[in-house]
Amino acid sequence: MGAYGIAFGVPEQITQFWASPPTEDTTAPRGGDRGARAQSSATTVVVAPLEARSYTLVLRTIGSAVSLYSADVIAAEAGEVVEIALQANALVEKGDTLLRLDDRTEQLALESARAHRDQAQDTVTRYKGLQKNSNAVVTDVALAEAEVELRLAEADVGLAEIALENRTIVAPISGRLGLSDINVGDWLSAGEAIVSVDDSTTLLATFEVPERSIGLLAKGKPVLVTTPTYTGRLFEGTITAFDSRLDSVTRSATVQAEIDNSEGDLLAGMTLVIRLSNETDPLPMVPSTAITWDRSGAGMWVSEEGQARRVPVTILYRNGDRVWIEADVAVGAQIVTEGASKLREGAQVETARSDADTDA
Repeated sequence: MGAYGIAFGVPEQITQFWASPPTEDTTAPRGGDRGARAQSSATTVVVAPLEARSYTLVLRTIGSAVSLYSADVIAAEAGEVVEIALQANALVEKGDTLLRLDDRTEQLALESARAHRDQAQDTVTRYKGLQKNSNAVVTDVALAEAEVELRLAEADVGLAEIALENRTIVAPISGRLGLSDINVGDWLSAGEAIVSVDDSTTLLATFEVPERSIGLLAKGKPVLVTTPTYTGRLFEGTITAFDSRLDSVTRSATVQAEIDNSEGDLLAGMTLVIRLSNETDPLPMVPSTAITWDRSGAGMWVSEEGQARRVPVTILYRNGDRVWIEADVAVGAQIVTEGASKLREGAQVETARSDADTDA
């Protein structure tokens, strides 16, 4: 071994074994060593302050357009059509003549009623003149009977005028005429539909709102309306009414909103896409990476004085990589956004600069 050591040297392992242990430097600060060891054991995470932002609730649903004022014109009496003014899509005013039935019989009946009335009027006038001249032939009873006869004759005239007026069918409202297949010479039966009249200057958008979105409804609330017919165009409306109960099958409420259609671009029956929105009060918002899950549910980690603390949260809304929550944490608290999966309760954390901070 001596010859080997002289020829090749003593191996390093044996030299270390023979070497005496190093003496401890009592002048080094022990607290600094503990801080260094604690710092080396801390978990590096990325934190960001907890923000409060409003969330915009948006509901999109499908509805249909209905005229605010519409009427179906019905024949009150039967008869032959002798005149029509039923041009489809034409604008009419209330009271304009749409159709006239043969009214010869009614005109004769009116003429007869008027003659009877005139005769009764002459009788009453003559009886009053005789009584004025103190003629005892005309009694008060005879005069009263003549006056009753006059009243009945006037009533017959009124009925005959109404019957004659019913032979002429007029527009019940102002609006636009629909299609009609009635022609001159056709025979109409009483109660038969003639034509529809729609006042489309204001439309009603009728749509359904599910139970979960009932909180968005309020009278006077604005809505935005689009239609596949006019791509890119946006119409504005206002909620005017909604049902007081939900449908037992669909669990939704029927809603009506008025839409200004003074330009006449929209037609009754069109399919409408309705958009309702509502902005909430400011709520705590965190990146989706800050949310962690365990057996107790959702939570997030908060950095407080270099230590990690897990706080349970309730997720309210999501939008992309942002999450609006409900949690017992003050706005501005340092939330762990990256590295949360490595943390344990009370663990030491070391804050790293995020990419956003580096870019800034």
